[in-house]
Amino acid sequence: MIDARAIRKDFPVLDQMVNGRPLVYLDSAATAQKPRPVIEAVRRFYEEYNANVHRAIHALGERATAEYEEARRQVARFINAPTERNIVFTKNATEAINLVAYSWARGRLRPGDEILTSPIEHHSNLVPWQLAARATGARLRFFDVTPDGQLRLDNLDQLFTERTRLVAVTQVSNVLGTIVPLAPIVAAARRVGAVVLVDGAQSVPHMPVDVQALDCDFLAFSGHKLGAPTGIGVLYGREALLEAMDPFLGGGDMISSVGLYESQWADLPYKFEAGTPPIAEAIGLGAAIEYLNGIGMARVHAYERELTTYARERLEQVPGVVIYGPKERGGLLTFNVGDIHPHDLATVLDHHGVAIRAGHHCAQPVMDWLGVPATARASFWIYNTEEDVDRLVEALRAAKEFFGHVP
Repeated sequence: MIDARAIRKDFPVLDQMVNGRPLVYLDSAATAQKPRPVIEAVRRFYEEYNANVHRAIHALGERATAEYEEARRQVARFINAPTERNIVFTKNATEAINLVAYSWARGRLRPGDEILTSPIEHHSNLVPWQLAARATGARLRFFDVTPDGQLRLDNLDQLFTERTRLVAVTQVSNVLGTIVPLAPIVAAARRVGAVVLVDGAQSVPHMPVDVQALDCDFLAFSGHKLGAPTGIGVLYGREALLEAMDPFLGGGDMISSVGLYESQWADLPYKFEAGTPPIAEAIGLGAAIEYLNGIGMARVHAYERELTTYARERLEQVPGVVIYGPKERGGLLTFNVGDIHPHDLATVLDHHGVAIRAGHHCAQPVMDWLGVPATARASFWIYNTEEDVDRLVEALRAAKEFFGHVP
């Protein structure tokens, strides 16, 4: 197990008081805090070698390019991609998924083709496919969901048809914490020749992810959820698919030659990285990956499972708390407390120095499935401890008392 108390010291933002109490940050599923090595890596870029990449021949530009491309190689190794040519830098997971929706789906889907996804997806893995279906005449189909929030997998032979062209599914739900078994889904997709996109926004920061073992065609994730700066995301794509796709955006740096009437595209992955890229952010992503590698993703996952189990047991001791989702889950708990609105609950918790998320979590279909307008969510990462969970429980009891829900 990891030493979360020692790790916490690497995150300067956590060393502060909020409303007179030590901060307990339980919103890492929205964005994770940044360790000092990441902050220092970004600072060094701006202080020592700030320059554009792939175009300058001076010393600063050469160093910036080298560091930027080293970050790409670090990402490739982190998810076990065959080569850095598979790694496209985007600004977040949302842009990565939209890239596939525009550059792959819109040119290949036909009327009557089917896009298979699930009702537990983040809006980022649903809205792009709604737009792609509207533009192409394809139609959306959905996995069934079991009462405890898992995808039903015993009917895959009926769910997948000869018209299934794309499967877009999360690896870990950002609301229910559901860890989706991808192997049978990918196998079913292969039987009908469908392409598989995995939303890894809530999995890559929390567990080992191996794209070759998953055998997925695309994987999208955001840097800011794994301790990197905001503004940097990753699309992993199978090389043959990326080669066959048109660029998502046009402009500088994504071309090999330009004429007045037509242009030729740059090699992979650069044809998908138009304009000045997020250089400092990518370098920060490399530093975040190096930091996590120093801990070990298997250890991160094991620790989060233990902490989440402890948190679930503690919250279940609070009368009126309803927890949503399966027992085996990723590092988050989504819940409501009696008839207290989650926004009101989060406000009271903030007065006690406890930061949680409240709302529909960019997953309104999940709220509809649960039959609630919103929920509260506490999400954990490597710097959280059992003491943080105890503070959460104390704050929940205080909120119940404040709203007249005793005990």
